[in-house]
Amino acid sequence: MSDEKICEEPQRPTGAVVGEVTMEKIVSLCKRRGLVFPSSEIYGGLGSTWDYGPLGVELKNNVKRAWWQSVVYERDDMEGLDAAILMHPRVWEASGHVESFTDPLVDCKECKKRFRADHLTTTRCPECNGELTEARQFNLMFRTHIGPVEDSASVVYLRPETAQGIFVNFDNVRESMRRKLPFGIAQIGKAFRNEITPGNFTFRTREFEQMEIEYFVKPGEDEKWYDYWVQERFAWYQRYGIRAEKLRLRPHGKDELAHYARACVDIEYLFPMGWSELEGIANRTDYDLRRHSEFSGKDLTYFDEAARTRYLPYVIEPSAGADRATLAFLIDAYREDMVAGRERVYLALHPALAPIKAAVLPLLRNRPEVVELARKLHAGLRRRWKTIYNDTAGIGRLYRRQDEVGTPFCITVDVQSLEDQQVTVRHRDTTLQDRIPLDRVEAYIEEKLEGA
Repeated sequence: MSDEKICEEPQRPTGAVVGEVTMEKIVSLCKRRGLVFPSSEIYGGLGSTWDYGPLGVELKNNVKRAWWQSVVYERDDMEGLDAAILMHPRVWEASGHVESFTDPLVDCKECKKRFRADHLTTTRCPECNGELTEARQFNLMFRTHIGPVEDSASVVYLRPETAQGIFVNFDNVRESMRRKLPFGIAQIGKAFRNEITPGNFTFRTREFEQMEIEYFVKPGEDEKWYDYWVQERFAWYQRYGIRAEKLRLRPHGKDELAHYARACVDIEYLFPMGWSELEGIANRTDYDLRRHSEFSGKDLTYFDEAARTRYLPYVIEPSAGADRATLAFLIDAYREDMVAGRERVYLALHPALAPIKAAVLPLLRNRPEVVELARKLHAGLRRRWKTIYNDTAGIGRLYRRQDEVGTPFCITVDVQSLEDQQVTVRHRDTTLQDRIPLDRVEAYIEEKLEGA
């Protein structure tokens, strides 16, 4: 049987762009294809909270896995960590969060809506033009209590960032792993901020996941390492498929630098709502270790054997959002084109990030021999990768379902496969097909994934 007979797409994509990428299209695709759902939806939802569905959790895990692979496994100067969400309350006093992690808020006296004062360009309500209250400071940390009695002695916070767990474990990691400067500690974990104006889908939420590095260096070498990490992290997004023209570096002006930072730059992506931050890289000097030394009484200085001196290391911090990165990869991969005169939506995801690596599709589900061969092939592949078997629709419709979730390869088993022990592999982006031996499928997919 020829390729044309088993393929309902004999023509290559025209490359014609059907329409611009909007957040509405992304949200619709995510809900329809099991990527992201509104949290607690059957109860009306909870503002700016989202659940990652069966394919969404695969995509986000793949993003985190690619980050960990790049910053931990491929380096000899990095250790991993998974610190607790709940920490001693003094941690947040030392870090400055209790005192200064606040936003100025105003309320409209007419419509009762709340706004960040520093985001307003007028002294009147932007919704109803009503009078606004005086601004007041609002701490962004979520408070909770340890133990059965809710008093001030039992107050703890849900961490607003993962960085402090790294700083307080600096000595533990250094001593247990026998590390010398420069070295880094990487962590992926949840953080919580009681944002007043969350929104834009998963871009800004109150519960989110960070991918952070604290890279400890000798004072005087901090500028060199700062420049290094800016370039390293900027290149990472392009390595996994984000187009260069959709990325830019935005250095912070002196008026927006955090008080502890010598320098900071944002890696920004051109989202549908405009240029917005994906990741920040900051030179935090020795602020964090110095503060924790002062508040804890623990000496966190580093003894430099070569120089025979002690000092507090400086810290370079690349801090990325796992949710924002996932959203950016999703948006950047979104494509619309025409195939055989029909509109097609597909996600041109880097194969390492794709939720499903391959779909096995029997051409004739009413032929038991074909189904059996397809299921046997799938059983072998899924031992290594996230793959699926599907025979619930015609081949053209099955192709389009897999295109929409970014599956790089669709493997079709047909009647001829019973005779020649070959299958057809169809490529997502081009819709071109290769006819290959059954016993070569696993090696073929491996080669394509490693070569991407």
